[in-house]
Amino acid sequence: MITQTSYAALTPIQTDERVTSLDVMRGIVLCGILIMNINGFGLAFGYNDPSVLGGDTGLNLYTWMMSNLFFEGTMRALFSLLFGVGMFIFLDRLQKKGAGINAADIYFRRISWLLVFGLIHGYLLLWVGEILYNYALMGFLVYSFRNMVPKKLMYIGLILMIVGTGWNYYDYRQDEKWFAKVEEADLALASGQELTKELNEAKDSWEKRESKTSPEATEKFIEEMQKGYFSVLAHLAPINYDFNVNEPYRGDLWDVLSMMLIGIALFKWGILSGEKSSSVYWLMVGIGYPIGIAVNYYEMKLVLDAQFSTLSFSESNLTYYWGRFFVAMGHVGLIMLFCKSPFFILLKKSLAAVGKMALTNYLMHSVICMFVFTGVGFGLFGQLERFELLYVVISIWVFQLILSPIWLKYFHFGPVEWIWRSLSYMQKPPFRKA
Repeated sequence: MITQTSYAALTPIQTDERVTSLDVMRGIVLCGILIMNINGFGLAFGYNDPSVLGGDTGLNLYTWMMSNLFFEGTMRALFSLLFGVGMFIFLDRLQKKGAGINAADIYFRRISWLLVFGLIHGYLLLWVGEILYNYALMGFLVYSFRNMVPKKLMYIGLILMIVGTGWNYYDYRQDEKWFAKVEEADLALASGQELTKELNEAKDSWEKRESKTSPEATEKFIEEMQKGYFSVLAHLAPINYDFNVNEPYRGDLWDVLSMMLIGIALFKWGILSGEKSSSVYWLMVGIGYPIGIAVNYYEMKLVLDAQFSTLSFSESNLTYYWGRFFVAMGHVGLIMLFCKSPFFILLKKSLAAVGKMALTNYLMHSVICMFVFTGVGFGLFGQLERFELLYVVISIWVFQLILSPIWLKYFHFGPVEWIWRSLSYMQKPPFRKA
C-alpha cells in the first residue's frame, strides 16, 4: 500500500521548471478556442451552419468564413497537442525525480480527477462543448505511448487521422445514397406515383433530421436556454450525455489522440520548446498555411456553393483532418516565432500567465458565458448576431489578460490548478506566495 509519505519529494512543477513557450502558446490557444466556442455558447445549432442562426450575410458571413479558415478545428487541435505535451512532461519529471511506479499512480489519479472536472464542467456549468472529459479518456491511452521515439509517434498520429478520414468518407457515401433516395422520392411524388416503403422511410428520416434545426426547433431551443439554471441544466443534460457516450469513439481517437501524440513528437524534437532555429519555424509557416488554408477554402466553397446544405457539410468533412492539421502546424510555427522575437514582452508575459492558469481560465469561459447567455443572468442566448459575439470574446480576453498576471503575482497557481494538484498528489502544495 502506498502511503502519503511516499510522495514527499514529488511536488508539482515549480515556476522555474516551466517551458515559457508552452505557456505562451497555451495562452494564445485558450484565447483562440473561444472564437469558436462562443458560437456554441450564444447560438442554437449555429456552430457550423450560420444559416440556422447568427446570420449568413455581410459581417456575419465574413466572421464565419475567417473562423473556418483559421480557427475551426485548429484551436482544438493545438489544445489537444498541448495537453499531450503536458501529460508527457508531467510523467517525465516524475520519473526523473525517482517516482518509479508511483508516477503512474499520480498520473492516473490526475487524469481521473480531470474526468470528474469535465463532467462537472459539462453538466453543472452548462457547456455542451466540454472537452476535459474527452481529454481525460484519451489521456488514459497516452500513457502507453510516452516512451516512443518521435518518428513513431508522428506516424501513429497520422495513421489515426487517415482512419478518421476513412470513416468520414463512409459517412459521406451513406449520406449521398440517403439524399439520392430522398430526391427519387420527391420526383415520384411530383409525378403522382406512390412511394415504396424504402423511399418513404428515407424521406421521413431525412425530414426528421432536417427538422432538428428548423425555425421552430431553433426558437424552442432559445426559449429553453433563457430559463432558470435548473431548467437549462435539464435541457442540456441529454445533449451532454449523448456527446459523452458517442464522441470518444466517433471523433476523439482521430481528432484528439492523434494530435496528442503528434504534440509529444514535436516536443521531443525540440520544436515546441523554441529550441529550433527561426528558419525551421518559417518553414512550418510557409508549408502549413498555404496547404491548410487551401484545403479549408475548398471545404468552405463546397458549403457556400451548396447554400449550406446538409450534404455539403458531410462532403467537406472528407478533408477536414488535413486542413486543420496543416493550419495548426502553421500556427505552431508562427507562435514559436512570436515567442523567440524580442518584441511584445508584456503581451507575452500576460499570455503566459493565461496559459499557466489554462484550466481555471477555460472553466471561467463557461461561467462568464452562463451568466451572459442563459436565463441565469442576462439571457442573451440567440439574441446576438455572429459578429456581435466577438465583442464578448474580446471582453473576456482583456479581462483574463489583465487578471491572470495579477493573480500569479500573489499565488503560485490558478485556483482550479491548485485543487487539481492537491487531489493528484494527495497533499497541498503552497498556494499563496510569501
